[in-house]
Amino acid sequence: MTLKNPFRTIKTYCRKGFYFMWKAEIEKELKEHIIPFWLGMKDERGGFYGYLDTGLHLDKNAPKGCILNSRILWFFGNAYAYLKAPELLDGAKHAYVFLRDKMIDKEYGGLYWSLDYAGNPVDTTKHTYNQAFGIYALSSYYIASGDKEALSLAYKLYDLIESKCRDEEGYLEAFDRSFHPAGNEHLSENGVEAKRTMNTLLHVFEAYTELYRAEQRADVKEKLRWILDCFRTKMYNPDKKRQEVFFDLEYNSLIDLHSYGHDIETAWLLDRGIEVMGEESYREIFRPITQSLEENVLRLAFDGKALLNECEKGVNDTRRIWWVQAEAVVGFYNAYMKRQDAEQFKDAAVKIWEYIKEYVIDKREGSEWFSQVNDKDEPIKEYPIVEPWKCPYHNGRMCLEMCRRLNA
Repeated sequence: MTLKNPFRTIKTYCRKGFYFMWKAEIEKELKEHIIPFWLGMKDERGGFYGYLDTGLHLDKNAPKGCILNSRILWFFGNAYAYLKAPELLDGAKHAYVFLRDKMIDKEYGGLYWSLDYAGNPVDTTKHTYNQAFGIYALSSYYIASGDKEALSLAYKLYDLIESKCRDEEGYLEAFDRSFHPAGNEHLSENGVEAKRTMNTLLHVFEAYTELYRAEQRADVKEKLRWILDCFRTKMYNPDKKRQEVFFDLEYNSLIDLHSYGHDIETAWLLDRGIEVMGEESYREIFRPITQSLEENVLRLAFDGKALLNECEKGVNDTRRIWWVQAEAVVGFYNAYMKRQDAEQFKDAAVKIWEYIKEYVIDKREGSEWFSQVNDKDEPIKEYPIVEPWKCPYHNGRMCLEMCRRLNA
């Protein structure tokens, strides 16, 4: 048989070979670096250690952030679902038991913000963002393990968010232990204190997406639709082709801030949620929104090798943050998958992965990824390797998402 276009066939094989090699590199990072590191952070007293500085000194008595431990539970549950290695399910169960027994307030309900090394409450703030990550983690653990107790706990947190953490206009932020409104210092930055945030809404959406993936309940799907409409009408700024970040109660933006990492993360998470929902009508509604987010971040924040952090009042923050790079790889590749004639997105994802390999992954024995790298490609050493926000959620998820996508 004569091939009509042998060069096209050769190019196809070369492309397949490239994708195979790229997936192999990412899977190796997942299996030989990220997973062993976080299994090594297991504390036999319960949960996972909360702090490792850039000198690789482990503080075994540091407080344990509940977001950190929820994200670890999510990671091991999803890593097990992908790799089926028993030690990953053991790691997930270890995180789950700590969440179930220590992180949940038995009197008032909901997850504490942080505990001491022994599992006693340190910060009893009840934050909507934190409850969402509990749902995210418990739903994933149920999908991985089949443990119906975990799904039941996820629904309790869902009911709590819907009954105590919102008003008629949307989701609120922070509360004291008994769910009276409190200050939002935990999720406010840049000199403002927000009553509503894009970040909290995004992760409630992400959590409810996973809950709906676990069990297709109509009420959860209806909440997902509501959140999508809120993103479209309240968060997204069509004039600037970006999301606003911090809001007052009436959804007035409080600051001129473009969070590049959140915008590219949002683009693919909205696509993911709409896919899980099976809502073709929303896919069409959001196509121009997510496309504009992707294009704007690529144009404004990608410097040819890595993604800048954010832009406040027209001034770029040129630090390369570990989670921003991870989300950019997934987000840009997701953009390419939707429009395979748009090679610039795939090229950006490849270049950022190359940057991560060279400068963000810490090659030292007993370490993982640097938290931040400056514009001279040097690690910023005052930021630790492990702390309440630094976890395997973003980089582990990047590896899992890219392995699945490159295998498609």
